[in-house]
Amino acid sequence: MPNWGGGAKCGACEKTVYHAEEIQCNGRSFHKTCFHCMACRKALDSTTVAAHESEIYCKVCYGRRYGPKGIGYGQGAGCLSTDTGEHLGLQFQQSPKPARSVTTSNPSKFTGKFGESEKCPRCGKSVYAAEKVMGGGKPWHKTCFRCAICGKSLESTNVTDKDGELYCKVCYAKNFGPTGIGFGGLTQQVEKKE
Repeated sequence: MPNWGGGAKCGACEKTVYHAEEIQCNGRSFHKTCFHCMACRKALDSTTVAAHESEIYCKVCYGRRYGPKGIGYGQGAGCLSTDTGEHLGLQFQQSPKPARSVTTSNPSKFTGKFGESEKCPRCGKSVYAAEKVMGGGKPWHKTCFRCAICGKSLESTNVTDKDGELYCKVCYAKNFGPTGIGFGGLTQQVEKKE
């Protein structure tokens, strides 16, 4: 039967889609108002859509329905969810967990990871992730990440390290840079010819 009245049919509602309201996905046309996830009904756009054959989903629902299943296959923050996917018609099969021994062969592995944190070279106190700045291959507090000579606050663009200490580029050049005639500091006496 010929399509006399307009454009293509919507992949969701099967009504005619005119050019001004058309969104295309996988060679199919949709109304802007019909372009939503077929599982959770969330509105979609070109960055959040995941198509499977003739169906469209948000990336989260697509992963739950067609992605890998089992323990260890989480996707971003979605893996922290307790959602079992029952509203999508999914059944999660939980395999029995193998018994683990209570004793560990290397107890220091856990104390290094959980018992203590890295120490700031300037103040010697623990550096936690929220206040951590890396410089010279070592962790520093944001407040300790300063030039050892002038105390100027440092950034990745103006930091220089020497012997485990941090310096701004100006102080480093004055104290450890090249010296002599033409380098801003005279180290030789120049005799005047008369």
